[in-house]
Amino acid sequence: MVSRRILYCSSEAYPLIKTGGLGDVAGSLPRALQQLGHDVRLLLPAYRDLLQNLSHRPRHLIELTIDNYPVVLWQTTLPGSRVVTWLVDCPPLFDRPGNPYHDADGEPWPDNAQRFALFDQVAARLAVGQPGLDWQPDIIHGNDWQCGLIPVYLESQPDRPGSVFTIHNLAYQGIFDRPAFEELGLPESLWHFSRLEYYGRFSFIKGGLVYADRVTTVSPTYAREIQTATFGHGMEGVLAHRSDRLSGILNGIDTRTWNPGTDRFIVKRYNRRHLADKQANKAALQAHFGLPQTDESMLIGMVSRLVEQKGIDLVLDSLPRLFSLPVQLVILGSGDKRYERVLQQAIEQYPRKLAVTIGYDEKLAHRIEAGADLFLMPSRFEPCGLNQMYSQRYGTLPLVTAVGGLVDTVIDAAGEALQRGEASGFVMREVSTAALQASLQRAVRRYQTPLSWRQLQQFAMQRDFSWERSASAYTELYEQALRDSRTP
Repeated sequence: MVSRRILYCSSEAYPLIKTGGLGDVAGSLPRALQQLGHDVRLLLPAYRDLLQNLSHRPRHLIELTIDNYPVVLWQTTLPGSRVVTWLVDCPPLFDRPGNPYHDADGEPWPDNAQRFALFDQVAARLAVGQPGLDWQPDIIHGNDWQCGLIPVYLESQPDRPGSVFTIHNLAYQGIFDRPAFEELGLPESLWHFSRLEYYGRFSFIKGGLVYADRVTTVSPTYAREIQTATFGHGMEGVLAHRSDRLSGILNGIDTRTWNPGTDRFIVKRYNRRHLADKQANKAALQAHFGLPQTDESMLIGMVSRLVEQKGIDLVLDSLPRLFSLPVQLVILGSGDKRYERVLQQAIEQYPRKLAVTIGYDEKLAHRIEAGADLFLMPSRFEPCGLNQMYSQRYGTLPLVTAVGGLVDTVIDAAGEALQRGEASGFVMREVSTAALQASLQRAVRRYQTPLSWRQLQQFAMQRDFSWERSASAYTELYEQALRDSRTP
């Protein structure tokens, strides 16, 4: 394998800053690439909260001026790793509290186009060695709409690196009005339906889709789905046109952080050879939520954004039928206020069956993975998903819909797979309340056969979802991108 210099660009990376799955990926893949022998630099915006999360003062590297904004590039390392991390510090754009993308009212920051265009310009300059850091990448890898202009800025550069652009969720596209396009000073030639223009507006993510040497997404099934009208969010034509450059590489998970044998957040550690110890985590989770501590009830966990995409409406519609079964349900998440209110009302109706925590708590998320018997993910679409992989590692069988990375990672407990002892969860073949109810009943019947349930748990826990496999696939893709960049 050839060692390459890789500039990995993201708008978030765990543990410095995280709002979702992108943060987990960006905090793990660079480390896995480094372990394969690559020279990796991680590039992030220097948000106020990120800087406050640093344990040591970063090292000053260079100063730049971009679009009349002062920019300082700082160097640190990603906590828990040796990955060199560069921080793009522009106080007028990034020194603000809270969420990286939204204000305190949940509205997008009005200058998001300028914020991430500046970040992308810094990335492009680093990619061609302009700041004089004595380090220039062979590959630049951008993620999601916030990095969508990087390949655009590099398009006319003669000595540019190979470029890879990864879609984590096509529903978020970075779409702005014509005045924002003009304020960024982008060439008028880019205002065209085959470039950045999108139904009278312009789209950051379209820049990555059109101009990157290689486009990836986070599971093989999602790569096929987004070329259809159902899942393409208006970009299916662009993606179908670039299908020869589009591929799906399944995300891995951080097997150090998500390991029931070493997890510092759970009550009692365990592995597939000592599955009986998992019961202590179930009892502790029931106690935490004030639910009756009983092994008779199947404890279902859900850690999710409370939005329609995640199927929370299907869960709410199923509650009367669900709670006629011997089950309990605990939910951790936040999102649509309407769903939050309905859940709070349902607690009053089912106080011994349902418990909900609004918000996000990393420790509690781990305790739900360890303590639940079944993990619920009835998503309408799911580019990859991580919790269904965490769940299998914890012997908490996932119940998922047959979409995206969910169907790529969960083997249904039915047919030949079940007979061979190679099933790891339950897959709904359609997204509906009826399908969810039928699948839950099927899971309860299996749970009531302890030996069969134990076999499913043990197979699920031995599956390999490590980043090493995914990083190797990216390494091959980088070589393809490098060849593409050198082809006239």
